[in-house]
Amino acid sequence: MSLVLTASPFPAKESLVYRRILVPIDGSPAAVRAVEEATRLARAMTSQIRLLHVIDELSIAQAGYARNGPADLRAEATRLLDRSIDRVRHADVEVDSVLYDEWDGTVSSLVADEARRWHADLVVAGTHGRRDLGEVLLGSSAERILRGSSVPVMLVHATANESAALIA
Repeated sequence: MSLVLTASPFPAKESLVYRRILVPIDGSPAAVRAVEEATRLARAMTSQIRLLHVIDELSIAQAGYARNGPADLRAEATRLLDRSIDRVRHADVEVDSVLYDEWDGTVSSLVADEARRWHADLVVAGTHGRRDLGEVLLGSSAERILRGSSVPVMLVHATANESAALIA
């Protein structure tokens, strides 16, 4: 009697499961779609999600009109995170969030650092896709997240209608 051992061409099922999914959000339609996709994955895999929002220089510049400046930004960021948390919890997925408003560096480096600190298995990020294919990989935030991540990154596009509604 002989025994023949063969290696499976596919990885073990356990290695295909993402237990911790990090989702950077900015309130855009693409970020909303990223939360939806991450939630779908997390529900199927019994995973947990961490939502990450960053108050960066662009946020501060855009909020220059705000009466209370940083306090208003923080309150709006908290509302954004709370709405997103509610959506994820509604799907019976475990979720938490982190808000950064003081740090040195880029948003993409912060996402990479948080993925390492939290031991994320996957980053799901929205991308606006406003440029053509030749330019989309030349400097967008999503591209920098993709390049800087030590874990797999899934990029999720907003639909054309969602992107158009944001511009209108």
